[in-house]
Amino acid sequence: SGRIGCAYYNPVNSLIYVLEDTQESARFDLTKTILNQVSPDVFLVSSKADDRFIDLCSDSMAASGGFFRIRPQKDFRPERGRNNVLSLGLLSDLPEETLDPPDLDNLAEPKNAYEFMQRRRNTEGNPTLKRWNASVRMCNFATLDMSPFALGSIGALLDYLIREQALGDLEPEGVRGLDVRGIVNLALDKAMQINADALSSLQVFESESHASIHSTKTKEGLSLFGTLDTTRTTLGRGLLRTWLLRPSLSLEVINARHDAVECFTRPENIDIANVMHSQLRGINNVPRVLAALRVGKARLVDWQGLVKFTFHTAMLRDKLGELSMARDVDIVKKLIATLDIAAFREVGTLINETIDWEESTLLQRVCVRPHIDEELDNRKHMYDGVDAVLSKVAEGISPTVPQDYATSLNVVYFPQLGFLVCIPMLEEWRSGDGIEVLDGWTFQCDVSVSYADHSQDLDKHLGDLYPSIIDRELEIIHELAESVLPFAEAISGACDICAELDCLLCFGEAANLYNYRRPQMSKGNVINIKQGRHPLQEQTVDTFVPNDILIFGGAGAGSYQAVHDEDDHLMDEGNMLGNSVLICTGANACGKSVYLKQTALIQIMAQPSFVPAESASLGIVDKIFTRIQTRESVSKVQSAFMIDLNQVSLALRNATARSLILLDEFGKGTAATDGAGLFAGVVKHLLARGSECPKVIATTHFHELFSTGLLEPQKLPITFVHMEVIFAKRSGGTIDESSSGAINGESITYLYRSGQSPGARATLWLIVGDRAVNGLSLESHAARCAQLFGIPSHIVQRAQYVTELLSVNELPKLLDEAISEEEQLEMNLASAVCQRFLEWDFRLQEASLGEVKARLAQVLGRDMDRSDE
Repeated sequence: SGRIGCAYYNPVNSLIYVLEDTQESARFDLTKTILNQVSPDVFLVSSKADDRFIDLCSDSMAASGGFFRIRPQKDFRPERGRNNVLSLGLLSDLPEETLDPPDLDNLAEPKNAYEFMQRRRNTEGNPTLKRWNASVRMCNFATLDMSPFALGSIGALLDYLIREQALGDLEPEGVRGLDVRGIVNLALDKAMQINADALSSLQVFESESHASIHSTKTKEGLSLFGTLDTTRTTLGRGLLRTWLLRPSLSLEVINARHDAVECFTRPENIDIANVMHSQLRGINNVPRVLAALRVGKARLVDWQGLVKFTFHTAMLRDKLGELSMARDVDIVKKLIATLDIAAFREVGTLINETIDWEESTLLQRVCVRPHIDEELDNRKHMYDGVDAVLSKVAEGISPTVPQDYATSLNVVYFPQLGFLVCIPMLEEWRSGDGIEVLDGWTFQCDVSVSYADHSQDLDKHLGDLYPSIIDRELEIIHELAESVLPFAEAISGACDICAELDCLLCFGEAANLYNYRRPQMSKGNVINIKQGRHPLQEQTVDTFVPNDILIFGGAGAGSYQAVHDEDDHLMDEGNMLGNSVLICTGANACGKSVYLKQTALIQIMAQPSFVPAESASLGIVDKIFTRIQTRESVSKVQSAFMIDLNQVSLALRNATARSLILLDEFGKGTAATDGAGLFAGVVKHLLARGSECPKVIATTHFHELFSTGLLEPQKLPITFVHMEVIFAKRSGGTIDESSSGAINGESITYLYRSGQSPGARATLWLIVGDRAVNGLSLESHAARCAQLFGIPSHIVQRAQYVTELLSVNELPKLLDEAISEEEQLEMNLASAVCQRFLEWDFRLQEASLGEVKARLAQVLGRDMDRSDE
């Protein structure tokens, strides 16, 4: 049917994400996007899925190191998925206060089936009502009834989670026992789509292998995520990754985040924001802790994390009141509404008053404080005094033991075994007939441990103390968990808001550290950046040269778009004409690729954060496509050029007027003429879309496209810029950039700025009418760059000479270079013979054979007499 639906589970926040049924392309572009952004550990697919789809998913999981499994089609049936979803406690269970409490005074056996069902309804709830309630509440999360593929995917996902749960749980509870906090609709139309090639080319994420060859762990390298990531919480780190993978398309959401970052970067709020960020360090992955509480598997560290959460949220709430001009900031209002400090303080107090932290740390288990349970206190008191009791028992037993049988004895206590009488092992017992057992004693093991009547009395009166203490403490801790779990929803909601705060504080820290500025977001389809910088490149160089860019979407052929911006500091003129296609030319290694990448990175950063620019006026970009980096692999049955074509093909099929396409020297992987033709064809195709033309930034060295009129600067709506360089003599003075003479004694200086012509100021020039050609640089200066980077000068000079001959179609001169004078003379003679032969008109009828021979001798340049000889 060409449609796709999917679901995935995130164990960090215990949420199920659902993509409702949507149309898929023939090349599975949407599937590739989801796989790249989700990066699943396990992938389940129906056995009846398309073979090409299965192959694609299998190859993707093999490349990422995940597990790929084909499940029977019955696991993906919508009916089965619906049953599984309706069985989730998240949907079927009503809040506790709405259920009728069980009648504890009437626990007699039910007299009939009606009474049994009535009691079951009172204790567990009406199953029919639960199912009806779940079917109603399911619509609050996603429109699954209209998405059979998505519903079937959820069913297969839940079945897999149940099987995994059964492997580690002796008493699995099925679907109801799964830790699912919510179902989230994965709406791709509300987030920017960035495919894997774009993420890799722009270095949004960059994984580096561990230094040790024996470790499979990775760390974040030099990347946008690594630059911005100073998160303190696990949930915050995951949310930051999501924001960069799928930046929001909502202006309301983006402006709310910008307001928060602006608040945190105010000089009077910086110290307070730093303290708030440090408080978040004490908030662990509380949703995981709550999940452990629900199944009774909470460890000591989990209880400690919950107490730390209650303490640090209280400190965080106090700091909110100290922020200046934060009353209207959305995240602050969310925190004030979500942080129920009174309830959290109650939880923290309850845990602190119940758990004995010192004893728990010493015994490495959760222990209960004294005076919480009288029965437990009595057992502990008895257990603590058991040494004195055992000493008295040993004194009473010792007279009954013959002196030649044992010189000493002890009464000891072993958990699970009880009380035992121990006597030393005699040597004759080791080598003789074995151990001699006294009357009334029962041999237990070869260390001469035996039960006696006295030890049996101890077992009867004292019992197995230690296990009984542990059992009672487990009961109390379970009751404590039952008291804490009613606050779970409030705690989880607070954790989600704290994760959002964590990300926004990261953006504030980065803005202060790297001098980022707030962009002006608008509904227009524009990218207008003043003094923009590459957020990664500027960290690796001593000085980074910023650049401007102005480009509009939907301004293709016949669709010039007039843009008016009331902000004078963003626009030099009130009414400006712009183009959708910008082509950047210039010398090799002059910064063209960095110029492309920084524009895309600034756009990605703007949709959740501040940007590295003096100012920026930006519209919303829905998709980013790149042809910058070719990711080759032996697992791909494709050449490098085929991979480039796939990237461009993806952009052409999916780009809209609000998309951004980056083409870095597209066409260089094949013959120059073919590559130039493909580049010109792609540019003209995009321009022909008119008002649907996406924003395109391209670089190229195909200068013949402009000199031969294939891409006419005067007729096509294209903005041309070039990166400036300066050529200087070592003796002093500058050289014209267009000169192509000798290069000995010359040097090249890269200015890394875009401009009109050599020596122009570092600004972009909007090309209109006849001045378009002035923005071009028709020289790549490859020879000068080669000498700069160490290629021997004689090779460089030879290359430059060959280039000049090729440019004027003087290829024969190259062929003549290797011919000697004699060979040259012979070749000239042969050429003359050929010329005379071609001039011989065979239509003339010679009178005799002799005349023909004479004519042939003339052609060959020989005398007639010699030819006769």
